[in-house]
Amino acid sequence: MSSALSADAMIHVENLALHFDQGNTKALDGIDVNIYEGEFVAIVGPSGCGKSSLLHLIGTLDIPTSGEIFFRARPYSTIRDLSLFRRQHIGFIFQSFHLIPTLSALDNVIVPTIGCPGSATGHKEHARSLLSKLGLRDRLDHYPSKMSGGERQRVAVARAMINNPDVILADEPTGSLDSENALQVLDVIADIRKEKGLTVIMVTHDASVSSRADRVVPVRDGKLDLRGEVCE
Repeated sequence: MSSALSADAMIHVENLALHFDQGNTKALDGIDVNIYEGEFVAIVGPSGCGKSSLLHLIGTLDIPTSGEIFFRARPYSTIRDLSLFRRQHIGFIFQSFHLIPTLSALDNVIVPTIGCPGSATGHKEHARSLLSKLGLRDRLDHYPSKMSGGERQRVAVARAMINNPDVILADEPTGSLDSENALQVLDVIADIRKEKGLTVIMVTHDASVSSRADRVVPVRDGKLDLRGEVCE
């Protein structure tokens, strides 16, 4: 894969490194990758290879030791308010859902809208609409403890979508689900991607999940494993 910034790349990762323990531990060590608008990219590799670290850096949850990430040719290092950038452009889906246990499904979805433009009523109606589309019309007032794993992950998908992001970053979103619920969640993500024209970047170790991607980007020992790269 070329390390050059492509004119039509939505996200460009250039010589990205993330080191700990004064450089003795290298989670990432010189990653270069282009991700294009509307792609579904699966990042794969063994546990501890750096794939989640790469996702977190793309999502501005961590700061790299060196290298740069560009969003539509804009360097992350020039973005003053990373929190605002995340709210405007990125939706997150995690393996363990990260729902707030004391909030209902509806209120969990609304949380990312705090501080965003628009009325509280408008945000609530949007959340209701998203949850209804995901088959959770009758679960709006349910707390996470009263919902199945698949339902909780669908709430997490709705939460990721509430601010109309450009990119969905999903870290093992089916890892805690049985095969039936995993398939439902993948179908939900695929449907939303098609409807909204979203870019999806998903970390997974499951070949049945990565087989649904447009492109597979393997990572090993903090580097791209170009021998295993798959493009379709």
